[in-house]
Amino acid sequence: MSRKLYIELLFLGSLGMLTSLSLPPFNYFIINFFTFSLFFYFLFKKSINLKNKKFLFIYGWIFGFGYFFTNLYWISISLTFDQNYKFLIPLTIFLIPSFLALFYGLVSFLFLIFKTKNILSSLLLFSLIFGVTEFIRGIFLTGFPWNLIVYSFSNQLEFISIISIIGTYGLNLFCILIFTCPAVLFIKDIKKGIIFNFLAFFTVILIFIYGHMYKKRFDNLIENDFNFKIRVVGSQIGLERFYLDVDPIIIIKDLIKLSKPVLNEKTIFVWPEGIIPDITQENLVEYKWLFNENFNENHLFIIGINSHSIKDGSKSNFNTFSVYDDNLNLINSYNKINLVPFGEFLPIENVLKNIGLRSLTNNYQSFSSGNKRDIIEINQQNFNLKILPLICYEIIYSGKLFKDSNFELIVNISEDGWFGKSIGPKQHFSHSIFRAIESGKYIVRSSNNGIAAIINPLGIVEQSIKFGQSGHIDLSKTKKIQPTIFSKYGNKIFVLLIMLYILLIFLFNRIKNE
Repeated sequence: MSRKLYIELLFLGSLGMLTSLSLPPFNYFIINFFTFSLFFYFLFKKSINLKNKKFLFIYGWIFGFGYFFTNLYWISISLTFDQNYKFLIPLTIFLIPSFLALFYGLVSFLFLIFKTKNILSSLLLFSLIFGVTEFIRGIFLTGFPWNLIVYSFSNQLEFISIISIIGTYGLNLFCILIFTCPAVLFIKDIKKGIIFNFLAFFTVILIFIYGHMYKKRFDNLIENDFNFKIRVVGSQIGLERFYLDVDPIIIIKDLIKLSKPVLNEKTIFVWPEGIIPDITQENLVEYKWLFNENFNENHLFIIGINSHSIKDGSKSNFNTFSVYDDNLNLINSYNKINLVPFGEFLPIENVLKNIGLRSLTNNYQSFSSGNKRDIIEINQQNFNLKILPLICYEIIYSGKLFKDSNFELIVNISEDGWFGKSIGPKQHFSHSIFRAIESGKYIVRSSNNGIAAIINPLGIVEQSIKFGQSGHIDLSKTKKIQPTIFSKYGNKIFVLLIMLYILLIFLFNRIKNE
């Protein structure tokens, strides 16, 4: 390779790395106006005088590798807890960013293949290809919609309120466009560039106005009181419980201490995912005596715990969201649908088990996926509550999470300890803000080694237990809003936006030709 090409690739990789600083927990979104504009400017110039097509793909791949290498390094931390996986740490540090960067390589390849000399059409084409490719990344195989560019705005709640209409992928599409707009000022007709940037800026103002009105309307709603408390527990119980044969009684006592039950207060306690080691849904009842010492008929529990089933002589294991009464009678449960590859199940398990690998969070075999996600209705002991259950990783998916919006809360339970003290748990938490706005529902999140919180439908974190701390927070009243447009139609809205972009691309090309 020539020296010039080395410099170009170093430049693109550096742009990707800098873009990572726009994401949670840093949120320096202003960086993206430079990095995306420069990335687009580079590709646009290449598209005019393209001589060597073999580098079409590599340009985007290098940008993507720099991006994912710097914001997903923490995934390798999960492999430090099991000796069998430690040899994979160097590989995952490079392989995961390399794989995800393929999608960004596809962006540059398609952009340069479908190139147009019209700068405005090129701008729309770039953002369209990028946005659609991000959507594909979110659904390909099991999907990994982590660190979409739109998460740069996770602190600008009035701006991201628009996802109640267009969804996260829809706003992601627009964010890529506005981050790239400054490049137009330095290419060809500066007058057209100013007009286009003004229109983009005006659209941003309209989005902020909508967000302000949406918030004002929510603030004026009447609060509805529950006749009970929902107590969300955040804990800092170490992952050695999975490997060092820790006595479950110790863990249960720690959770009870954090829960601080009051016998005459009606309370639903929410405990994190998989928190009690080596205990399943079937044998938790063995610890009934410990619960009876601290709880009574005024108390119910939501606990993340494993469960089993046997069908046709075959045993299946599930990561389960379980609801119990004070006597540990199972009221209802939900088996996790979206499982984490290698964390909860081994792809081609029969092959990989032969070389000593197993799923990280399960000592016996891979978890099986649940069949469907139904609303859980709690109607027992004078409790009346409908909730939508989401376990850990499931909170990252944007789409139609439910068909029936007739429920009060989304309850998310999580274990974030697999990623240590890195930025991973904070990135994970930011997805909850987007799901709350999309759905128009309160989210209560119980996490071990992460962030526990109560998030309202505006994405505002009303209460939280900060990262690295333990304790509990209570929810006793909510405001109910009408189902959002996005919760009704899901990513069909995104398809409509794609059609709009295509129409505008053809329109700008036609104007240029005429």
